[in-house]
This record gives sequence, C-alpha cells and structure tokens, in this order.
Amino acid sequence: MSVSPFALDDDSAYQHWREHKLAQTPTDLAALIVEIRDPRQLTAAERTALLDRCRRTNMAIYIGTTGDDPDKAIPRMLGAQLGLHCLDHNAGADDDAITSLTVQTDARHRDYIPYSNRAISWHTDGYYNRPEQQIHGLLLHCVQPAAEGGQNDLLDHEIAYILLRDQNPEFIRALMHSECMTIPANHVDGEEVRPDQTGAVFTVRADGRLHMRYTNRARNIRWRDDAVTREAVAALKSLLETGTPWMMSGRLEAGWGLISNNVLHTRSGFTDGAVPRLLYRARYYDRLQET
Repeated sequence: MSVSPFALDDDSAYQHWREHKLAQTPTDLAALIVEIRDPRQLTAAERTALLDRCRRTNMAIYIGTTGDDPDKAIPRMLGAQLGLHCLDHNAGADDDAITSLTVQTDARHRDYIPYSNRAISWHTDGYYNRPEQQIHGLLLHCVQPAAEGGQNDLLDHEIAYILLRDQNPEFIRALMHSECMTIPANHVDGEEVRPDQTGAVFTVRADGRLHMRYTNRARNIRWRDDAVTREAVAALKSLLETGTPWMMSGRLEAGWGLISNNVLHTRSGFTDGAVPRLLYRARYYDRLQET
C-alpha cells in the first residue's frame, strides 16, 4: 500500500511528492488555458488537455466559442464530461442547482456577498457545508463579464499546504484537527437554517487526495483556541496576503470558464455596464476525473 505524502510521520513520502508537485506546477496563467470549440461537446483532445492541467495544478481555464449564450446546459454538460455529476443544491442556487452569480437585491440573496458587486477574499467554496457534503469540484462559466473588475486570484490548495508544511509541520497538524474551524450557525428571521459547522481546514479524502476547507473572513468564524492553531492561521493568512509565485490572476470573459478541484480563489469588486455581470457557478461533491 502506498504511503500518503500528507502523513506527517513520513517526511520521505512528502519530500518525493513535494518535488514532483513543484516541478509540474506553473506560475503563469497562460499554462492553464485550453481553447475549446463547444464545451457541451468536447473533443477527446480538448478533454485530455483540460484534465491534464487539473491533474497537475487542480484547475484549468477554458476559452470557448459560446460567447454570451446563456444556455445553462453549457456548464452542466461540460462538468459531466469531466466526471462532475453530484451538484450541491445550496440555498442561493437556482432550481437546477446551478447558481446565477449576478447582483441580486431580493430578500433571498441581498445579504450575501456573492450576489453583490463587492470583493470576496480568499476562500474555497462550501466551507460551511456539512462534512459529508464538502465541495470537491467547482465550475465557473462566464456569460457576461463586468464592465470593470470582477477578476479572480487563484492558488492551488496543494501549494498552500506545501508552503505551510515547509514553515512548520505542526501548522498542518493544527489545521487538520477536526475542531480547527467553526462556522457559526446561520439564522434567518430568528430561525436556524444551518447549524454550526465544525471541521478541519485540510483533510485527506478516501482516495488519498488533499481537500481544503477555508475562508479568510474575519467575522463569524471561530478558530480552535490554542497557540499552534493561532500561529498556523496567521501563517496561512500571511502567505495569502503577501503572495506567492504560484498565485495567478485573471478575468473570465464571455464564453470562458474555470474548472477546478475547489482551489483557493478570490473575486475583486466590480462595476456593471448596461448588461449586468453574469456567471454560472456549479458546485459538486465530486472531484474531477484524473484521466
């Protein structure tokens, strides 16, 4: 049986994986881009190119030819071709579980930043989900970009793991604790719609892959109250704020999209033009296929 590189008591396995990971991870956004014709019907070469980038760096950007076509089958059919099937029916999503990310002021959406034009700090999607409903796959498809702003910063969560473990393996131990991070319960009109959600920042899936659950929010979050956890969280926040060579930044244009194993990402604030910014977001309990 192979030894996990994420086992803290086996530095040899970690160093071997680390060397391979850093050697194949790009620092240039262009290395993530795959030009495709129709995301609803990928060619074998297009599919291979997308999955190869995701295998190496947990994400890929596609440039398609569908432009501002609002067909929601585009993200759904693309995801299915890459092994993503189990959609997360989150509270803000449309009836088909695919979320229309645009400025919305109705009572259901107005209190949540993703439906505003405000900036969103570093996070992985679904960090408030139950442990059995963690988001492992994420697809963003752009129908209409903003007139100004709305770009994303991206960082492979495996790189974040490496940078923290290289600083101090005890940071990883703290961030893998099952009571490390708690998102307090959500109440609407005095009723609890979601209980406290407590769990680790880093976990290892049954298939041996690394998963990250994180938000950089400063309020409405409780961290485990011990010295090492406080140091680990401070170190993680510091590397996200100061930047790393592996951070990339870009903006999705009409017909473009991001597919990922729910990597760390941000969104800058934006200003709408005559046509409001619209992205479709699909969250999955699946992880992208390896081949």
